[in-house]
Amino acid sequence: MKSYEEIVRELRAMQDEKYRRFNERIVNVPSGSSLGVRTPLLRKYARELARSEGYDPEELYSFPNDIFEIRLLKCLCTAYAKMPYADLVQSIDRCMEVIDGWAVCDLFCATLKDLKKHREEFLPHIRAYVAQGTEFSQRFAYIVLLGCYMDEQYLSEIFSLLDRAKTEYYYTYMGAAWLLAEVLVKFYAEGVRYLKAGGLDGRTKNKAIQKARESFRLTAEQKNYLKSLKNG
Repeated sequence: MKSYEEIVRELRAMQDEKYRRFNERIVNVPSGSSLGVRTPLLRKYARELARSEGYDPEELYSFPNDIFEIRLLKCLCTAYAKMPYADLVQSIDRCMEVIDGWAVCDLFCATLKDLKKHREEFLPHIRAYVAQGTEFSQRFAYIVLLGCYMDEQYLSEIFSLLDRAKTEYYYTYMGAAWLLAEVLVKFYAEGVRYLKAGGLDGRTKNKAIQKARESFRLTAEQKNYLKSLKNG
């Protein structure tokens, strides 16, 4: 397994200073706390590292978390590494400790392709992350639901978990709104019923309506009706 210093040195060789300045504003991290490695390059590096001889996830998890790309690398390597499902669940728990922003959270969720093979098994863990009630445990849960559970059979579960969203946290609020907006686009009638009766707060429902109305997949009539359901 490569050392922390070696990995940082190799990542620095890929840095783009202009991109670093731009990206730090987008992902909302302190200036100078990232290296400026573009996501496709970091993905390629993570994939190769996770599948290299001698790769040791425990050693990787022990690295300091002060650099944005290192936090993201831990999550990407977890998603790319080949491991039994039970080990993956434990590794996801380890990664939750380093998720402190929307970018690490969402890129991690988008890379966890294997969860689609274990949707029923992983549901209790999603419920547990929502129950934790922290900003990024809930955001993680809602983005995984968005990416892996957007099927009619899971709508009741999605609505139940949305009812428990702590939307006083900004990134929970945005994640919940994004999830509900996608439900409205794909399962319009069911989404409208939830808008009328569900326990999600009005501010988040309004944001979901806004996002859904931006979609090209809804008709003008549907968009106008959604607008009529906005609170305030």
